[in-house]
Amino acid sequence: MSASYFSERPTPVSQDGFTPASPALGTPSRGANALSSRITSVLSASYADLEIRDALETLDARGVRNVAETRRQLRLDVQREVIQCNGGIVKDFGAIAEQLTRIGTAITSLNQYCAEMRSHIAAATRETAPVLEEATGLINQRKQVETKQQILSAFNSHFLISDEESTILTSTAEPVDEEFFQTLTRAKKIHHDCQVLLGTEDQRLGLEVLEKSSKQINAAYQKLYRWIQREFKTLDLENPQINASIRRSLRVLAERPALFQNCLDFFAEARENILSDAFYAALTGSTSETQNLATKPIEFHAHDPLRYVGDMLAWAHSATVSEREALEVLFISDGDEIKRSIQAGLESEPWLRTEGDEEVFDGKKALNQLVSRDLTGVARLLRQRTEQVIQSHDDATLAYKIANLIGFYKNTFVKLLGADSEVLELFSTLEGSAMRQFRANMRDYVAAAQSDLAVAPTDLSPPDFLEEALQMLEALAKSYDTSIATVDSQEDGFQSVLAETLDPFLGGCENLYKGLQAPNSDVFAINCLLAAKAVLSPYSFASDRIIEMGDTIGEHAAKLIEYQHQYFTRTSGLNNLLEALSVITDSSESLKTIPELDTFKPEALIAASQQLDEFLPSALIDAAENLKRLRNRKMVQDITEEAAGRFCEDFEFVESKILAADNLLYNDEPEEEEPAPGLRDLFPRTSGEIRVLLS
Repeated sequence: MSASYFSERPTPVSQDGFTPASPALGTPSRGANALSSRITSVLSASYADLEIRDALETLDARGVRNVAETRRQLRLDVQREVIQCNGGIVKDFGAIAEQLTRIGTAITSLNQYCAEMRSHIAAATRETAPVLEEATGLINQRKQVETKQQILSAFNSHFLISDEESTILTSTAEPVDEEFFQTLTRAKKIHHDCQVLLGTEDQRLGLEVLEKSSKQINAAYQKLYRWIQREFKTLDLENPQINASIRRSLRVLAERPALFQNCLDFFAEARENILSDAFYAALTGSTSETQNLATKPIEFHAHDPLRYVGDMLAWAHSATVSEREALEVLFISDGDEIKRSIQAGLESEPWLRTEGDEEVFDGKKALNQLVSRDLTGVARLLRQRTEQVIQSHDDATLAYKIANLIGFYKNTFVKLLGADSEVLELFSTLEGSAMRQFRANMRDYVAAAQSDLAVAPTDLSPPDFLEEALQMLEALAKSYDTSIATVDSQEDGFQSVLAETLDPFLGGCENLYKGLQAPNSDVFAINCLLAAKAVLSPYSFASDRIIEMGDTIGEHAAKLIEYQHQYFTRTSGLNNLLEALSVITDSSESLKTIPELDTFKPEALIAASQQLDEFLPSALIDAAENLKRLRNRKMVQDITEEAAGRFCEDFEFVESKILAADNLLYNDEPEEEEPAPGLRDLFPRTSGEIRVLLS
């Protein structure tokens, strides 16, 4: 745009015909300098300047052409436009001034109106101030009344029980249900929260509420106590719903330990009567209302004393298990809650606590005690019937079986009711009575048996009184083994039985043993001990006595071995040689004297050799014949073999002495002389031959 503007500019021509660039003739040099400075300023101007650019853009927007007329009128046009713009501005400011004048007038009017309103408001305020003050006071009083009404409502709802709730809590006509327990819980909470009221300055209200709530709570516990007593009279232990209500009632009543204990006493008495009637019905087949039962009565088997006593004990055990399982729900499942309730009751009534009570409530112990008390009537009747059975029979075996049966059930009841149960005293008494009867019967039997003692049987077998005693002992051992319950006391418990049933008869056998000659005495003793050992061997609780018998049998067997050994040496003729060699030592001088002994002279030694040869073929058979009345054939063989072995050792000793003597004699004789016959030639049997013949 600027290029076209400068390109279209014609060279201006002045009015006098000269161009501006060419100085007029005769013009001083100052004009030339001015023109030069003008040109210099124009050329030095920066066309990048924003003002020049804006000016050029304005000229371009106006469509100004670079002609002489336009250049002459440009300033005028610009000034005219500036004047026109200033006129428009003045005109606009005139309109604004007019508007401001009207606004000022309006403001003045508004100020007047505001002043009037303030005066009216001040007058109204002066007139209404007393009314507002009175209204404010009334509003504050209303708020205070509402606050007091809320406090009163909250107090009534929290600290007072309505008449309907009081009726539910104290009236016996109302049932003991969920609503009763909720109301009782609320009453106890009111009683507990009265501590807040007692902490205020005016304690009268707290004392009144506390007294009223205490009376209501006590009446509620009395109602609950009487209700539980009524329920206990007809309590069906098999009904889970009744059990649930009774459990909850007992848990709540436990907060009054005295009432709770009275309930337990009443319940124990009621259950004692019920179980006693049930036991009597099981015994006789009819109840107190003369109603016959479908099952056969226990007395139907009274002719069998053991079964009769066993049925009674089994019924008592079954009743105890059923009673415990039924009552376990009452005390074990809620035992911790009952314990906490009793603890709370003792804290509220500390005078009920006795000295030394560390355990407030033990559910398991209370259950065992209650079951024991329930069985008191049954135990009394059981004791009467059992003692009648024990005292009416003089059979020692029967008395002991009854004692074992009672002991078995005693251990069973210990597991059921604990070692401190009162019922166990019954079993201890009955067991002691049966054992006393057993000992008395056994003493009578022993006295009768001892009067019949005469001599041992000719076949040296156990006498009849021992056989009968062992039969009785076997029956007693079986009874003890099947009825005993504790392993630790088995052996100690059976020692008294052995002392009564075995020792007196073994003592009688010992008296017969003393009247026999060897080896019959030892054979008889072993036969008796083997018979007793055979009876006791199957039972581990008689292990000590079996070991003791085995040692005694070993002593008698040792005597028989010695007897057989003497028989071998005496019958074979070796005994004379052994007696002669008993003074010979191992020295050469002593050994050289053997041929000089009477028993080792040729005639005597030949006779001894012949006697030995005659003995050996039937030695074992002849020796076994001595023990033929010993009932244990293996023991006969073992004793004979042991004696034969010792005989072989004796023969080896004699042989060694003979050989040693011969060696010394051969060494002393001259070589050119013919040796005389030695001891070995006269006694040719070797120890190897002897062992073969006696094996």
